[in-house]
Amino acid sequence: MKPQRLIVVTGLSGSGKSTAARALEDDGFFVVDNLPVVLLPGLLEILRQDPVSGARVAVVFDTRNRDFLAASDEVLNNVVAAGCQLEVLFFDASDDVIQRRFSETRRRHPVSTDGGVAEGIRLERLALSDLHRRSTAVLDTSRLTPQQLRARVLELVRADTSGGQFLLCLQSFGFRYGVPPDSDLVMDVRFLPNPHYVKELQPLTGLSDAVSRYVIEHPVGSDFLKRFHSLLAFLLPHYRQEGKSYLTISIGCTGGRHRSVAVVEALAKALADSEARVRVVHRDVDKGNE
Repeated sequence: MKPQRLIVVTGLSGSGKSTAARALEDDGFFVVDNLPVVLLPGLLEILRQDPVSGARVAVVFDTRNRDFLAASDEVLNNVVAAGCQLEVLFFDASDDVIQRRFSETRRRHPVSTDGGVAEGIRLERLALSDLHRRSTAVLDTSRLTPQQLRARVLELVRADTSGGQFLLCLQSFGFRYGVPPDSDLVMDVRFLPNPHYVKELQPLTGLSDAVSRYVIEHPVGSDFLKRFHSLLAFLLPHYRQEGKSYLTISIGCTGGRHRSVAVVEALAKALADSEARVRVVHRDVDKGNE
């Protein structure tokens, strides 16, 4: 019998947890929203008797039940020890995006004592720090539409987490716009030759052959790609052995248009024959020149 699969949906208020929960329910998960953490073992035991509804369970933990959050580590350790296959999806967004979402809906922040959203966000991040620490994936929803968020959630949960394909997300970004908070590993490639200073290359992106050749075929770029590919070949099996089923590697340059994009594309090609399923994201490629 396969182990009972449990997905914990958690994160900041206004970060998209409700959208994620609906996507999981539509995908066949038995979903419970706003469950006090201490009730989880009993729920799983009841559902275990039903091989259909009890095989794939998702629960939403958040600060609406903050009095119980202190017990989350102990409870989750116990359900793992009982044979549950646990994944923790942590949903996040930048403070200004969350403040805007609360302003648009005119909702009161559930943690704020004085009604201020900024203070509520700060307190909520503290309250959820233990769950953030043990998350298996962090999803930054700042720039995602509800449809994109739903697709991202389904992509993650449909990855075979029982020994099948490992999901590797390679994303380019610009340090000018901030490091993606969903990163597991971050690589700074601002040491590579910069096409921004080549007149005919400046308006192009790393998706073009000309920029790619300029970055990757340079001796430094070629040597870096070989070394980084070897590092990933070493790291990925160890991450998988530790129970991680997806990994996000963020590669950054100044503006996220040239060097980081070219490196991500080259890495994706180099890893095409690996056991990992590779997903490519270019977060800042359309934001203007470096």
